[in-house]
Amino acid sequence: MPAASTSSRPLTLAFVMDPVEAEPMAGSTTIVMMREAQDRGHTVLYVDPVDLEVDAGRVRAIAIPIELDLESDSPVRRGVSRVYDFDSEIDVAFQRKDPPVDRDFIVATQILDVCRETIVLNRPAAVIAFNEKLLATQFADLMPATRVSRRISELMGFMAEQGGQMVVKPLDGKGGEGIFHLVEDDRNLNSILEQSTEFGTRAIMAQQYLPAIREGDKRILLLEGEPIGAVLRVPGDGETRANLHVGGAAVKAPLDDADREIISRVGPFLKDRGLFFVGIDVIGGKLTEINVTSPTGIQEINELEQTHLEKIFIDRVEQLVEAR
Repeated sequence: MPAASTSSRPLTLAFVMDPVEAEPMAGSTTIVMMREAQDRGHTVLYVDPVDLEVDAGRVRAIAIPIELDLESDSPVRRGVSRVYDFDSEIDVAFQRKDPPVDRDFIVATQILDVCRETIVLNRPAAVIAFNEKLLATQFADLMPATRVSRRISELMGFMAEQGGQMVVKPLDGKGGEGIFHLVEDDRNLNSILEQSTEFGTRAIMAQQYLPAIREGDKRILLLEGEPIGAVLRVPGDGETRANLHVGGAAVKAPLDDADREIISRVGPFLKDRGLFFVGIDVIGGKLTEINVTSPTGIQEINELEQTHLEKIFIDRVEQLVEAR
């Protein structure tokens, strides 16, 4: 049963995102957010980030009303598109575009920052300010040993300090793309570092390899800095990455003392900066990433825990609008 709306009126909610039809219907966090809003009688709009523009200081965009019927062979029904003025017609805009955080992503987020009446989640200025990989380094004592550099000699030295192995990852990727577990006797080591750093012109993140990855990478979802659910993503045989779309298995993940310590430190920081919905990644009690762009995991947690986290999410969104 859909949750009763806590809002005194139907809201208009705009999702700035990749094409709706391209979303995995059985795994997308954005899709269940949209469906929950729709079930409560709110208007759900799809906005392509490239359609955002500013006219005389006002944000506007071509937006398309969306209706979801996930039991249908054609689960996405598009309505008639038109240009919407955000501050006068849209209550809340969600920046749910997946990385890479490239020029188009940054421009779209900067345009959303021009909004004055529309609530934008997460806060655009914070999304731009905090790279998902680098943000975690503000809590270095909670992390595995980490170094960010474009210099291959520096990265090789770091690997030697870690006993001859490390994990490297791009600073602007998503979903495990470009992540490598490197060992010093790999004949491809130099080539991988050359490609990862684009021949020493692009900084990457190197981290201590944590054997605990075999037990899983825990994704903890935070809403205004407070945990609402977690899932352990366990890598498949022969794979270091635990991301679900590359074969990782979703397993129940109760919070432990190390998780709570991390949340107690990171949560208030995120809330104060308007990072409303965030996914933090923890391996073996160590913080590895803080995902602020379009964190996922709701559907997996719902299935494991027999819950509906999207109801908590939309409840809080409605409360934010009512409090204005």
